Amino acid sequence: MVKLSVIVPFYNVQQYAPDTLRSLRANAREDFEFILVDDCSKDETPEILERAARELPGAVHLRHETNGGLATARNTGLDAARGEYLTFLDGDDWLAPGYYAQLVASIEQLGCDFVRTDHVQCTARARSIHRVPHGRRGVVMPPRDVILPADRSTSVDYAYAWAGIYHRRLADQGLLHFTDGLRTAEDRPWIWRLHREAESFAAVGLLGVFYRRGVASSLTQIGDVRQLDFIRAFDQVVRETAEDRDADTLLPKAVRTYCAIISHHLGSIERFEPQVARKLKSLSAAALKRMPQGVLDDALDSMDIQRATRLRRLRRRPVSAEVAA
Repeated sequence: MVKLSVIVPFYNVQQYAPDTLRSLRANAREDFEFILVDDCSKDETPEILERAARELPGAVHLRHETNGGLATARNTGLDAARGEYLTFLDGDDWLAPGYYAQLVASIEQLGCDFVRTDHVQCTARARSIHRVPHGRRGVVMPPRDVILPADRSTSVDYAYAWAGIYHRRLADQGLLHFTDGLRTAEDRPWIWRLHREAESFAAVGLLGVFYRRGVASSLTQIGDVRQLDFIRAFDQVVRETAEDRDADTLLPKAVRTYCAIISHHLGSIERFEPQVARKLKSLSAAALKRMPQGVLDDALDSMDIQRATRLRRLRRRPVSAEVAA
Protein backbone atom coordinates (compact mmCIF):
# COMPACT_ATOMS: atom_id res chain seq x y z
CA MET A 1 0.00 0.00 0.00
CA VAL A 2 1.13 3.55 -0.75
CA LYS A 3 1.75 5.35 2.54
CA LEU A 4 2.16 8.90 1.19
CA SER A 5 1.12 10.63 -2.04
CA VAL A 6 2.92 13.89 -2.82
CA ILE A 7 1.10 16.08 -5.38
CA VAL A 8 3.44 18.44 -7.25
CA PRO A 9 2.07 20.76 -10.00
CA PHE A 10 4.56 22.27 -12.44
CA TYR A 11 4.07 25.16 -14.84
CA ASN A 12 6.96 26.80 -16.72
CA VAL A 13 9.49 26.22 -13.94
CA GLN A 14 12.41 24.80 -15.93
CA GLN A 15 14.84 26.87 -13.85
CA TYR A 16 13.66 25.41 -10.54
CA ALA A 17 12.21 21.98 -11.33
CA PRO A 18 15.60 20.16 -11.13
CA ASP A 19 16.07 21.34 -7.52
CA THR A 20 12.53 20.28 -6.65
CA LEU A 21 13.02 16.84 -8.18
CA ARG A 22 16.40 16.30 -6.51
CA SER A 23 14.78 17.05 -3.15
CA LEU A 24 12.01 14.54 -3.90
CA ARG A 25 14.65 11.91 -4.66
CA ALA A 26 16.21 12.66 -1.25
CA ASN A 27 12.78 11.89 0.27
CA ALA A 28 11.95 8.79 -1.76
CA ARG A 29 10.77 5.64 -0.02
CA GLU A 30 9.34 2.49 -1.54
CA ASP A 31 5.88 3.27 -0.13
CA PHE A 32 5.86 6.92 -1.28
CA GLU A 33 4.54 8.16 -4.64
CA PHE A 34 5.27 11.52 -6.29
CA ILE A 35 2.50 12.69 -8.62
CA LEU A 36 4.08 15.18 -11.02
CA VAL A 37 1.39 17.21 -12.81
CA ASP A 38 2.56 19.28 -15.80
CA ASP A 39 -0.05 22.01 -16.27
CA CYS A 40 0.68 22.41 -20.01
CA SER A 41 4.08 24.09 -19.63
CA LYS A 42 5.50 25.88 -22.66
CA ASP A 43 9.19 25.79 -21.67
CA GLU A 44 11.44 22.76 -21.07
CA THR A 45 9.54 21.61 -17.97
CA PRO A 46 7.82 18.70 -19.84
CA GLU A 47 11.17 17.22 -20.89
CA ILE A 48 12.51 17.55 -17.35
CA LEU A 49 9.45 15.73 -15.99
CA GLU A 50 9.68 13.00 -18.62
CA ARG A 51 13.21 12.23 -17.42
CA ALA A 52 12.04 12.32 -13.81
CA ALA A 53 9.29 9.82 -14.59
CA ARG A 54 12.01 7.35 -15.60
CA GLU A 55 14.54 8.16 -12.89
CA LEU A 56 12.66 9.20 -9.73
CA PRO A 57 11.44 6.27 -7.60
CA GLY A 58 7.67 6.43 -7.16
CA ALA A 59 7.12 9.07 -9.85
CA VAL A 60 3.75 9.29 -11.61
CA HIS A 61 3.77 11.76 -14.53
CA LEU A 62 0.50 13.41 -15.61
CA ARG A 63 0.06 16.17 -18.19
CA HIS A 64 -2.72 18.67 -18.90
CA GLU A 65 -3.41 19.47 -22.55
CA THR A 66 -4.56 22.96 -21.55
CA ASN A 67 -3.40 25.15 -18.68
CA GLY A 68 -5.90 25.01 -15.83
CA GLY A 69 -4.06 26.73 -13.00
CA LEU A 70 -2.73 25.52 -9.68
CA ALA A 71 -6.08 24.54 -8.16
CA THR A 72 -7.03 22.36 -11.13
CA ALA A 73 -3.56 20.77 -11.30
CA ARG A 74 -3.72 19.87 -7.61
CA ASN A 75 -7.16 18.32 -8.16
CA THR A 76 -5.75 16.18 -10.97
CA GLY A 77 -3.11 14.92 -8.57
CA LEU A 78 -5.64 14.28 -5.82
CA ASP A 79 -7.80 12.21 -8.17
CA ALA A 80 -4.78 10.03 -9.01
CA ALA A 81 -3.41 9.72 -5.47
CA ARG A 82 -3.43 6.29 -3.78
CA GLY A 83 -1.75 7.10 -0.47
CA GLU A 84 -3.03 6.69 3.07
CA TYR A 85 -1.74 10.24 3.59
CA LEU A 86 -1.46 13.14 1.15
CA THR A 87 0.59 16.29 0.91
CA PHE A 88 1.50 18.95 -1.64
CA LEU A 89 4.58 20.67 -2.97
CA ASP A 90 4.89 23.43 -5.57
CA GLY A 91 7.13 22.88 -8.56
CA ASP A 92 9.52 25.71 -7.68
CA ASP A 93 10.02 24.81 -3.99
CA TRP A 94 12.17 22.12 -2.38
CA LEU A 95 12.56 19.90 0.68
CA ALA A 96 15.10 18.91 3.31
CA PRO A 97 16.32 15.29 2.91
CA GLY A 98 14.18 12.82 4.84
CA TYR A 99 11.50 15.39 5.66
CA TYR A 100 8.53 13.35 4.45
CA ALA A 101 9.43 10.37 6.64
CA GLN A 102 9.33 12.72 9.66
CA LEU A 103 6.05 14.22 8.47
CA VAL A 104 4.38 10.82 8.17
CA ALA A 105 5.70 9.80 11.58
CA SER A 106 4.22 12.95 13.14
CA ILE A 107 0.67 12.38 11.89
CA GLU A 108 0.79 8.68 12.71
CA GLN A 109 1.88 9.47 16.25
CA LEU A 110 -0.82 12.14 16.73
CA GLY A 111 -3.61 10.20 14.98
CA CYS A 112 -5.47 13.31 13.76
CA ASP A 113 -7.06 14.34 10.45
CA PHE A 114 -4.29 16.74 9.49
CA VAL A 115 -1.06 18.25 10.74
CA ARG A 116 0.25 21.74 9.98
CA THR A 117 3.96 22.58 9.88
CA ASP A 118 6.28 25.57 9.86
CA HIS A 119 8.38 26.37 6.77
CA VAL A 120 11.45 28.25 5.57
CA GLN A 121 10.82 31.21 3.25
CA CYS A 122 13.58 31.85 0.72
CA THR A 123 13.91 35.20 -1.05
CA ALA A 124 17.09 35.23 -3.14
CA ARG A 125 19.75 34.27 -0.56
CA ALA A 126 17.75 35.36 2.48
CA ARG A 127 16.15 32.71 4.69
CA SER A 128 13.46 33.19 7.34
CA ILE A 129 11.38 30.79 9.39
CA HIS A 130 7.60 31.19 9.22
CA ARG A 131 5.55 29.42 11.85
CA VAL A 132 1.96 28.23 12.01
CA PRO A 133 0.15 30.98 13.97
CA HIS A 134 -0.96 28.51 16.63
CA GLY A 135 0.96 28.30 19.87
CA ARG A 136 0.12 24.80 21.06
CA ARG A 137 2.43 22.29 19.40
CA GLY A 138 1.79 18.57 19.22
CA VAL A 139 -1.67 18.95 20.82
CA VAL A 140 -4.66 17.51 18.94
CA MET A 141 -7.61 19.94 18.81
CA PRO A 142 -10.80 20.59 16.82
CA PRO A 143 -9.65 22.88 13.97
CA ARG A 144 -12.74 25.11 14.13
CA ASP A 145 -11.66 26.07 17.66
CA VAL A 146 -8.59 27.90 16.29
CA ILE A 147 -10.24 30.01 13.55
CA LEU A 148 -10.69 32.96 15.92
CA PRO A 149 -10.00 35.64 17.12
CA ALA A 150 -11.07 37.84 14.23
CA ASP A 151 -8.46 40.55 14.76
CA ARG A 152 -5.38 38.33 14.96
CA SER A 153 -3.57 36.02 12.56
CA THR A 154 -4.74 32.46 13.13
CA SER A 155 -4.38 29.05 11.53
CA VAL A 156 -6.81 29.87 8.67
CA ASP A 157 -4.54 32.75 7.64
CA TYR A 158 -1.64 30.32 7.19
CA ALA A 159 -3.15 28.92 4.01
CA TYR A 160 -0.19 27.08 2.44
CA ALA A 161 -1.45 23.65 1.37
CA TRP A 162 2.10 22.27 1.26
CA ALA A 163 2.71 23.13 4.94
CA GLY A 164 1.15 19.96 6.28
CA ILE A 165 -0.05 16.42 5.76
CA TYR A 166 -3.63 15.14 5.44
CA HIS A 167 -5.31 11.79 6.06
CA ARG A 168 -7.03 10.17 3.09
CA ARG A 169 -10.38 10.26 4.86
CA LEU A 170 -10.42 14.03 4.26
CA ALA A 171 -10.16 13.45 0.50
CA ASP A 172 -12.90 10.82 0.71
CA GLN A 173 -15.09 13.43 2.45
CA GLY A 174 -14.41 15.99 -0.31
CA LEU A 175 -12.41 18.32 1.93
CA LEU A 176 -9.08 18.32 0.07
CA HIS A 177 -10.14 19.34 -3.43
CA PHE A 178 -9.73 22.95 -4.53
CA THR A 179 -12.16 25.19 -6.41
CA ASP A 180 -11.41 24.44 -10.07
CA GLY A 181 -10.14 27.35 -12.11
CA LEU A 182 -9.05 29.62 -9.24
CA ARG A 183 -5.74 31.08 -10.38
CA THR A 184 -4.77 32.71 -7.10
CA ALA A 185 -5.88 32.49 -3.44
CA GLU A 186 -6.98 28.90 -4.16
CA ASP A 187 -5.77 27.91 -0.68
CA ARG A 188 -8.16 30.29 1.11
CA PRO A 189 -11.56 28.57 0.64
CA TRP A 190 -9.70 25.28 1.04
CA ILE A 191 -8.15 26.09 4.44
CA TRP A 192 -11.38 27.57 5.78
CA ARG A 193 -13.40 24.51 4.75
CA LEU A 194 -10.77 22.23 6.29
CA HIS A 195 -10.94 24.07 9.61
CA ARG A 196 -14.74 24.19 9.65
CA GLU A 197 -15.39 20.57 8.69
CA ALA A 198 -12.46 18.35 9.71
CA GLU A 199 -12.61 16.90 13.22
CA SER A 200 -9.02 17.07 14.46
CA PHE A 201 -5.68 18.71 13.74
CA ALA A 202 -2.37 19.58 15.35
CA ALA A 203 0.50 21.95 14.64
CA VAL A 204 4.09 20.70 14.90
CA GLY A 205 7.41 22.52 14.82
CA LEU A 206 8.77 20.50 11.92
CA LEU A 207 10.85 22.36 9.32
CA GLY A 208 11.51 20.87 5.91
CA VAL A 209 9.73 22.83 3.16
CA PHE A 210 11.71 25.62 1.51
CA TYR A 211 9.27 28.09 -0.05
CA ARG A 212 10.77 30.16 -2.84
CA ARG A 213 9.51 33.77 -2.93
CA GLY A 214 10.15 36.38 -5.61
CA VAL A 215 9.95 33.97 -8.56
CA ALA A 216 9.37 36.12 -11.65
CA SER A 217 6.71 33.80 -13.09
CA SER A 218 4.77 33.55 -9.81
CA LEU A 219 1.33 35.14 -9.78
CA THR A 220 2.30 36.99 -6.61
CA GLN A 221 4.80 38.88 -8.77
CA ILE A 222 2.55 39.48 -11.77
CA GLY A 223 -0.01 42.30 -11.79
CA ASP A 224 -2.37 40.82 -14.35
CA VAL A 225 -6.05 39.93 -14.22
CA ARG A 226 -5.42 36.49 -12.71
CA GLN A 227 -4.60 38.19 -9.41
CA LEU A 228 -8.23 39.28 -9.15
CA ASP A 229 -9.36 35.71 -8.54
CA PHE A 230 -8.82 36.47 -4.85
CA ILE A 231 -12.29 38.07 -5.01
CA ARG A 232 -13.93 34.85 -6.18
CA ALA A 233 -11.95 32.96 -3.54
CA PHE A 234 -13.02 35.18 -0.65
CA ASP A 235 -16.60 35.43 -1.90
CA GLN A 236 -16.63 31.66 -1.49
CA VAL A 237 -15.14 31.89 2.02
CA VAL A 238 -17.81 34.38 3.13
CA ARG A 239 -20.65 32.52 1.42
CA GLU A 240 -19.76 29.13 2.91
CA THR A 241 -19.02 30.57 6.36
CA ALA A 242 -22.43 32.29 6.33
CA GLU A 243 -23.99 28.82 6.02
CA ASP A 244 -22.01 27.40 8.96
CA ARG A 245 -23.73 26.55 12.24
CA ASP A 246 -21.45 29.09 13.95
CA ALA A 247 -21.87 31.78 11.30
CA ASP A 248 -22.53 34.56 13.82
CA THR A 249 -19.20 33.82 15.48
CA LEU A 250 -17.06 33.06 12.43
CA LEU A 251 -18.32 35.60 9.87
CA PRO A 252 -16.54 38.57 11.49
CA LYS A 253 -13.21 36.81 10.94
CA ALA A 254 -14.01 35.96 7.30
CA VAL A 255 -15.21 39.49 6.48
CA ARG A 256 -12.33 41.22 8.26
CA THR A 257 -9.77 39.05 6.46
CA TYR A 258 -11.44 39.76 3.10
CA CYS A 259 -11.27 43.49 3.85
CA ALA A 260 -7.61 43.26 4.80
CA ILE A 261 -6.76 41.51 1.52
CA ILE A 262 -8.68 44.10 -0.53
CA SER A 263 -6.83 46.89 1.30
CA HIS A 264 -3.50 45.16 0.71
CA HIS A 265 -4.08 45.03 -3.05
CA LEU A 266 -5.29 48.62 -3.17
CA GLY A 267 -2.21 49.70 -1.25
CA SER A 268 0.06 48.27 -3.96
CA ILE A 269 -2.19 49.06 -6.92
CA GLU A 270 0.67 50.55 -8.94
CA ARG A 271 1.96 47.04 -9.72
CA PHE A 272 -1.19 46.25 -11.68
CA GLU A 273 -1.68 47.02 -15.35
CA PRO A 274 -3.91 50.12 -15.64
CA GLN A 275 -7.00 48.31 -16.87
CA VAL A 276 -6.56 45.65 -14.18
CA ALA A 277 -6.21 48.36 -11.52
CA ARG A 278 -9.54 49.85 -12.61
CA LYS A 279 -11.15 46.42 -12.53
CA LEU A 280 -9.67 45.78 -9.07
CA LYS A 281 -11.39 48.90 -7.73
CA SER A 282 -14.77 48.15 -9.30
CA LEU A 283 -14.80 44.46 -8.31
CA SER A 284 -13.65 45.28 -4.78
CA ALA A 285 -16.35 47.94 -4.38
CA ALA A 286 -18.95 45.38 -5.48
CA ALA A 287 -17.49 42.82 -3.07
CA LEU A 288 -17.91 45.22 -0.15
CA LYS A 289 -21.55 45.69 -1.08
CA ARG A 290 -22.10 41.91 -1.13
CA MET A 291 -20.75 41.40 2.38
CA PRO A 292 -23.13 41.31 5.36
CA GLN A 293 -23.28 45.04 5.99
CA GLY A 294 -23.55 44.97 9.78
CA VAL A 295 -20.58 42.62 10.00
CA LEU A 296 -18.70 44.86 7.56
CA ASP A 297 -19.41 47.94 9.71
CA ASP A 298 -17.92 46.20 12.74
CA ALA A 299 -14.91 45.00 10.73
CA LEU A 300 -14.11 48.50 9.47
CA ASP A 301 -14.49 49.94 12.97
CA SER A 302 -11.91 47.44 14.22
CA MET A 303 -9.26 48.28 11.59
CA ASP A 304 -6.58 50.97 11.67
CA ILE A 305 -7.56 54.38 10.30
CA GLN A 306 -5.60 54.08 7.05
CA ARG A 307 -7.16 50.80 5.95
CA ALA A 308 -10.62 51.70 7.23
CA THR A 309 -10.60 55.04 5.37
CA ARG A 310 -9.44 53.40 2.15
CA LEU A 311 -12.19 50.80 2.33
CA ARG A 312 -14.96 53.21 3.35
CA ARG A 313 -14.08 55.40 0.38
CA LEU A 314 -14.25 52.38 -1.90
CA ARG A 315 -17.54 51.29 -0.34
CA ARG A 316 -19.14 54.57 -1.47
CA ARG A 317 -18.04 54.01 -5.08
CA PRO A 318 -20.97 53.43 -7.50
CA VAL A 319 -21.11 49.91 -8.91
CA SER A 320 -22.78 48.90 -12.18
CA ALA A 321 -25.36 46.11 -12.11
CA GLU A 322 -23.08 43.94 -14.28
CA VAL A 323 -20.13 44.23 -11.90
CA ALA A 324 -22.33 43.79 -8.82
CA ALA A 325 -23.54 40.46 -10.17
